[in-house]
Amino acid sequence: QLQSKILILTICAAGIGGTFQYGYNISIINAPTSYIQTFMNETWLERTGVPLESNVILLLWSFTVSAFPLGGLTGALVAGPMAIMLGRKMSLLLNNAFVIIAAVLSGFSRMAKSFEMIMLSRFFTGVNAGVSMNIQPMYLAESAPKKLRGAVALTSASFTALGLVLGQVVGLRELLGGEASWPFLLASNVVPAMIQLTALPWFPESPRYLLIDCGDKESCVSALQKLRGNGDLSAELEEMLAEQAAVKGQRAKSPWELFRNPAVRWQLMSVVVLSSAMQLCGNDSMYFYAAYVFREAGIPQDKIPYVVIGTGSCELITSVTCNMIIDYAGRRPLLLGGYIFMAGWAIVFMVALSQQTQISWMPYLSMACIFAYILSFGIGPAGVTGVLPTEVFDQMSRPAAYMICGSLLWFNLFLVGTAFPFIVKSLAHFCYVPFLVVCVCTALYVGFFLPETKGKSLLEISEEFKKRNFKAQTHAGFYKGPEEIKSTML
Repeated sequence: QLQSKILILTICAAGIGGTFQYGYNISIINAPTSYIQTFMNETWLERTGVPLESNVILLLWSFTVSAFPLGGLTGALVAGPMAIMLGRKMSLLLNNAFVIIAAVLSGFSRMAKSFEMIMLSRFFTGVNAGVSMNIQPMYLAESAPKKLRGAVALTSASFTALGLVLGQVVGLRELLGGEASWPFLLASNVVPAMIQLTALPWFPESPRYLLIDCGDKESCVSALQKLRGNGDLSAELEEMLAEQAAVKGQRAKSPWELFRNPAVRWQLMSVVVLSSAMQLCGNDSMYFYAAYVFREAGIPQDKIPYVVIGTGSCELITSVTCNMIIDYAGRRPLLLGGYIFMAGWAIVFMVALSQQTQISWMPYLSMACIFAYILSFGIGPAGVTGVLPTEVFDQMSRPAAYMICGSLLWFNLFLVGTAFPFIVKSLAHFCYVPFLVVCVCTALYVGFFLPETKGKSLLEISEEFKKRNFKAQTHAGFYKGPEEIKSTML
């Protein structure tokens, strides 16, 4: 009983300063938009005596917003080397330095009369999110027992959704979303960082990292005992030792080596497809549309922020539900179902948007579509995508796989954020056609090519992919003997 408590507390300590920050920092920037734009204009006027033109303000604002994914991309690229050199836990702890710098910059920006400090602070916040989005699922999946691995790694998505909702709540005018308090709102991300710095040092490092990367069996056993209690650990330890033997003599791989290695071709392809689809499926763009659709449905302007909290809560509820069922339902059905439902709702949403002004009840259908789309995203793609790199790659390839995965995620976030306003302008009501295509193609890929990983050891999953990667060679009917086995990364 105590041990399951230790695992739960480890999850919370890693999550609160980890992916929670990603969700929180994405949503707190929405409330003070107009105040920060006014602040930019006033600051410029004070400096030069000339006010900024509206399109220049818009340009400065888009720089501020895009600094976050740019920081995220940087964070994703440094996360791999950090995880290898410092370990999973130490990387998460050090990662809080970026948020503390960001909070100081944004907290004092108004006092210093510098909007550049806000841009810089968003960049550092992004770096923090980029590192934690990669290292937290890795740390948790490596610390979890096999039968709970999916659920434990998936908590990363639940913390993101929790951060999103709390950011929306704290950003309400009654709390920190008013004109006087926006610097405090932007600096409030220092609180979760402080909680993590206080709590996480008490919990163990990833046992897999200790044994396979550091070769320290004693520390690994002691970490396992902390996490699992004094029960029989021999089966789990045996599995880790088998994985250690399989990667013996290898060093940690770089992303470039993964691209060149035919032994991980299908794993890499699956991770690339699913990481790209996660941002290109249009879920974040639903939030962009939310306020407009709610306004059309006749909800008063001042009540809209409260309804938007409902959309964030949707994602939170489904990711928690997904947590409970992932180790029963499996990864494939959740991904497949999620993308198929999203494709269906995208079609309904476009029809509803095009009939918005003609038929009186259409705005309500659009509203229902927004909630349904976000629910479909939360039930599968939101969480399962982050679990996969841990399950389909071995210990030496995992950090590099997360670097590729994270870089794609942030690059595509930036791409969608930049391109979506133009897509809306040119395609109007049919702006969801590109997202519909992404959802259908991803569902087909999952249906035909992705094996199920539920309840299998990491070594068994590698074996299954190995059969796929070398299928062409087995058809040719030749056998290289031990040589082939040695060069294949299990």
